Amino acid sequence: MTSPPIALLAELTHRCPLACPYCSNPLDLLAREAELDTETWARVFREAAAMGVLQLHLSGGEPASRRDLEALVTSAREAGLYVNLITSGIGLTPARLQALADAGLDHVQLSLQGITAEKADRIGGYAGGFARKMTIAAEVTKIGLPLTVNAVMHRHNIDDLEATIAFAANLGARRIEVACVQFYGWALPNRAALLPSRDQVIAAKRIVDAARPAYAHRMAIDFVPPDYYADFPKACMGGWGSTGLNIAPDGKVLPCHAAATIPGLTFDSVQDRPLAEIWQHGTAFTAYRGHGWMQDPCKSCARREIDHGGCRCQAMALAADPRAADPVCRHSPARAMVDRIIAAEATAPAPAFTYRRLAPQA
Repeated sequence: MTSPPIALLAELTHRCPLACPYCSNPLDLLAREAELDTETWARVFREAAAMGVLQLHLSGGEPASRRDLEALVTSAREAGLYVNLITSGIGLTPARLQALADAGLDHVQLSLQGITAEKADRIGGYAGGFARKMTIAAEVTKIGLPLTVNAVMHRHNIDDLEATIAFAANLGARRIEVACVQFYGWALPNRAALLPSRDQVIAAKRIVDAARPAYAHRMAIDFVPPDYYADFPKACMGGWGSTGLNIAPDGKVLPCHAAATIPGLTFDSVQDRPLAEIWQHGTAFTAYRGHGWMQDPCKSCARREIDHGGCRCQAMALAADPRAADPVCRHSPARAMVDRIIAAEATAPAPAFTYRRLAPQA
């Protein structure tokens, strides 16, 4: 039997007022009519808790686009799950945030596109978004909910990293996730506009190394560097189908956020099959679980127990083969492709963003 997942990412909706060019949601966004209803999500939360899930991350799109968000939080807490809200802050009000806290919300994770209104609103594609985020950030700390700032970094804002860390601390954040853009979803067609230079990445690592002891008693600092500049791949999701699972707005269950980019996988739905059964036996989950699927160089590599071959979605995106070694690995035959991308795109003039768009629906 496979150990239960630790966390469930519930993508409640693809609706979002922001249009971030690095959004990890699929290019074909689901409309409101396709979303699971309140009762189905509540059942799924109970099933998740029964199988051993501890943490629930309510995400989207923008989860505040759901009018039933308070009811969903209540259902999750009644199931015994720790509930984290991943939000842009837009769509929340102080009154609604208090209602969510009263429903049992445990934690808020707020996205930050930049530390000035001009930059944040340009990147997010939403005028006035920054001001609304600041209102909600202040309200989160006023209520007493723990706050994490999710600072998504790329070519256009990574030079502000030192100021971004200080900004998050001044907001009262207990944690900042410095997450460099990974190239899936909407970020892949925007790669030439988003990919930072090697010098920018080296500087960012130095800033994080210096900031961690400086903020040790105020704020935790997590850093997700860009894959393309690594010598070895990260252990994506701790290994395919091993620590977490995602549920799309229509109920399809995925081993990771970008798994639908791999052709040939069949994704079961919670509308048709129990969640525990999907986790244990779903063909999408067993496809790359463990190491039996591997081919060389991963199959015979001493690092296979460390990185589990890296990211299957990245292998598909760059090498057109989900069983290939993650192309960021120095042992991968496709590594030269990554180096060519860096040489061609990282310092060339940045093209305009292709914004993510799905108009919010009433």
